[in-house]
Amino acid sequence: NEYWEEARGLYAPFESGQKSGSADVYIHEMPGGQYTNLLYQSTQLGLTGQWSHVKTAYAAANRLLGDIIKVTPSSKVTGDLAQFIVANNLTEREVVEKAEELSFPNSVIEYFQGYLGIPPFGFPEPLRSRVLKGRTIEGTSGLSCFDGRPGAQLPPYDFDLNRKTLEEKWSADKISDHDVMSHAMYPQVFDEFMERQEEYGKLSYLDTRTFLTGMKVGQELNVSLEKGKQLIVKLISVGETTDDGIVNIQFELNGQPRSVHVKDKRSGVAETKRLKALKGVTGSIGAAMPGVVLETKVKKGDKVVKGDPL
Repeated sequence: NEYWEEARGLYAPFESGQKSGSADVYIHEMPGGQYTNLLYQSTQLGLTGQWSHVKTAYAAANRLLGDIIKVTPSSKVTGDLAQFIVANNLTEREVVEKAEELSFPNSVIEYFQGYLGIPPFGFPEPLRSRVLKGRTIEGTSGLSCFDGRPGAQLPPYDFDLNRKTLEEKWSADKISDHDVMSHAMYPQVFDEFMERQEEYGKLSYLDTRTFLTGMKVGQELNVSLEKGKQLIVKLISVGETTDDGIVNIQFELNGQPRSVHVKDKRSGVAETKRLKALKGVTGSIGAAMPGVVLETKVKKGDKVVKGDPL
């Protein structure tokens, strides 16, 4: 009991605000684990105050999808469609009638393409045909939808080529077998994780409480990097936010005073972004050293060869 009481307090900032049970679950049939998540997502999408409409739309979305078994990720498809219905002020009938001209969420399109497999009662028609009209599955020879298990109709996955690509993009010493598997299953999520790790470093060394709530002034933290290698961090002070939205942080690292300037994202000060070259993006070229561009000798569309001044 004591453990769960403390854990509940620790994760309280992430709770959705749901304080009681709800009997209308028998109407919308939303899985319990998704209920609070979808409530939070609806708020983030600007649907605050329309939660009752989202729940009603969830039941409609379930019918439109063929009364499917709702587990991850099929429940996400239902939730995405429900929010889409509310956001666009659609009725169940209008979704079917206007399916060819609506911009459905990608998860809904992939569901009808058979990415999750074939539902027990088949796909509802004519909705499926209308949603998929003019669409083909990437990586196939013009296939609009899978006929059975998706993996059976896809070419064998080239793990060696994928590893080589990841090593070229993120460097070989940062890619493990686990990373190759993660990218194979969730390529976009993996890339976002690596970009975040590039910016902030590995945060797995921090304990959960520090990661979620940060340190308090005067607090000392032991960070174990590996066996026999520890860092002792002590937070000395947190300065006031400047007019530029910057906060000066004073701390000690293994007894040595350090300071760092951190952007206060809550300050509301507009940030001037200096874009960097994007890894893996053809044509995105980074400068060999920092500086200021004084002149450009070419314009978009010009053809250049090696040695031409840019």
